[in-house]
Amino acid sequence: MPRVARIKSKSGIYHIIMRGINRQIVFEENEDCVKFIQTLQKYKAICKYRLYAYCLMGNHLHLLLMEGTEPLENVMRRICSSYVLWYNKKYDRVGYLFQDRFKSEPVEDDGYFLTVLRYIFQNPVKAGIVTKIKDYKWTNYTDYIEESNKTDTDFVLDIFNTNRERAIRSFIEYINKTNDDKCLDIPGKRQLTDEDAKKIIKDHCHIYNTLDLHKFDVNKRNQYLKELKEGYGLSIRQIERLTGIGRGIIQRA
Repeated sequence: MPRVARIKSKSGIYHIIMRGINRQIVFEENEDCVKFIQTLQKYKAICKYRLYAYCLMGNHLHLLLMEGTEPLENVMRRICSSYVLWYNKKYDRVGYLFQDRFKSEPVEDDGYFLTVLRYIFQNPVKAGIVTKIKDYKWTNYTDYIEESNKTDTDFVLDIFNTNRERAIRSFIEYINKTNDDKCLDIPGKRQLTDEDAKKIIKDHCHIYNTLDLHKFDVNKRNQYLKELKEGYGLSIRQIERLTGIGRGIIQRA
């Protein structure tokens, strides 16, 4: 079956999702996230795109950007190729890391732009990885608060207010507001049932009973908890309920 042509954005702005092939984890360690962010910065300078938001989640990521001097397909090819080359060398692996075709949707007006922005920043909260947006390290949310020039924050803040102090206050209030936003997401993504989650925990951690996760040493337990949250999308509440491990421990893992 032929591929459906990608919808072109009149504004040049896109919400993009990339996921690991076969749902593989693409950010195993903090160093991997740092490297990917550096890769975004490198090609931002080369391709002149504007980067408004990013969120790196265990086996997938979200971007909100505007095309610059190169078309979106070229930009994503550059970013992916560079990161995968580094990743494969680090982990002594070969072959593809990301699904062969990233997903994108055009963003044509300020209203939907802000919806996508909030949706991206709230991903870790809705996935149960953290309870507050500011506590998740692998987004550029704090660039807006600290007025960093690492990403293109001026366009967003100007939508809220020309006065920078008021704009930041309005930005924080809007992004953290409880909502029912619907945007482009991973196909087939769904809330796992407890039975599905139990099977994942037992298979991934090689245990007979989910409560046995308590028996591992702290470092190994925390690594498993991190992988269950970021790699499989299990929520903190679900892990807590099925393993008996305290919420605080799961959040910090």
